[in-house]
Amino acid sequence: MRTRFSPMAGVLVAILLPLSLEAQQLIIYPAKGQSSQQQQRDEGHCYSWAKQSTGIDPVAVGQAAQGPAVGGGERVRGAVGGAIVGEALGDHGGEGALIGSMAGGARARRNKAARTDSAMGTYNRAVAACMESRGYTVK
Repeated sequence: MRTRFSPMAGVLVAILLPLSLEAQQLIIYPAKGQSSQQQQRDEGHCYSWAKQSTGIDPVAVGQAAQGPAVGGGERVRGAVGGAIVGEALGDHGGEGALIGSMAGGARARRNKAARTDSAMGTYNRAVAACMESRGYTVK
């Protein structure tokens, strides 16, 4: 008995591969012998300064990153494109629309992750600049 796979099965597998979003954490070293209490004060000041100067609130960015990826129309465009491809491959329009919708959802999540990474990158660069100006090594 041969198992027959739809032409869209490969696309489905590619869509379902796990996506990961790992925000870069700053590593801060007290290069001039600052005490842990001094480092905590400096970090608090620099986190506040970075939030004020960039307009980016890392708590709000983190909460937004946890919600569903909506807007942009990626899912609808994926469904339409998938239906067209599915029909072109032989009366698989419904299957193609489902897979295209899933691909659009994956694209929406990637776009949302890119926006989150960009905002946090800007915020982290501001924190790093502030901490380096106070004699810390930041990686």
